Amino acid sequence: MKRLIEGFEQFRNDVFPAQREVFRKLAAGQNPSTMFITCADSRVMPELMFCAQPGELFVYRNIGNIVPPYAQHVSGVVAAIEYAVKVLKVRHIVICGHSDCGAMKALQHPELVQDMPSVAAWMKHADVARCVVDQNGPGLSGLEGLRRLTEENVVGQLEHLRTLPTVAAALASGQLRIHGWVYDIEHADLKAFDAQHGRFVQIEPGNADFPEATPHARFSLPTQSAA
Repeated sequence: MKRLIEGFEQFRNDVFPAQREVFRKLAAGQNPSTMFITCADSRVMPELMFCAQPGELFVYRNIGNIVPPYAQHVSGVVAAIEYAVKVLKVRHIVICGHSDCGAMKALQHPELVQDMPSVAAWMKHADVARCVVDQNGPGLSGLEGLRRLTEENVVGQLEHLRTLPTVAAALASGQLRIHGWVYDIEHADLKAFDAQHGRFVQIEPGNADFPEATPHARFSLPTQSAA
């Protein structure tokens, strides 16, 4: 606790004064462009990773960067997504997994959470990844198996995300775009899911043309007539 209080004092003395106007505006409300859903792992820090300013990212974290399917489970993450899309009008939702993920290790070895019934029940929402890897890559194990589980979990959670009515409606009208990423902690690498080709590809710095997981919009928004 002493370390946290010292850190806050440093923030108040060194950071806040230089951005006083930013915080003055944020005191009246937020207008983030992106919702970022990632793991609760303490090594994953979205604001630090993306050099984001206060108010830029609407971050939600949980074990395994999971989004339960809409009809299966009403949870904090589902409520947060609904709020982000309907009220904050975010234009992007990112689901980001990461290397060396403990939740994915629990998928590989369920015995690791056998004495944590709440965690085990929560991880049922990631069973889609285990099933995909088991049936399509039965020889995968160890680090390679963990990497594929991590990637397939991101893909599976993107599918769950699309079951949310608010998300589905925003995607259909082109108001929202979705992205699946995997962050490599050791090497500071980032991969994005290319839905068109069904694979993860490296995001290259300086290249704004990177793949995403957004389906094609099917409705156009009504245009407002000039007054």
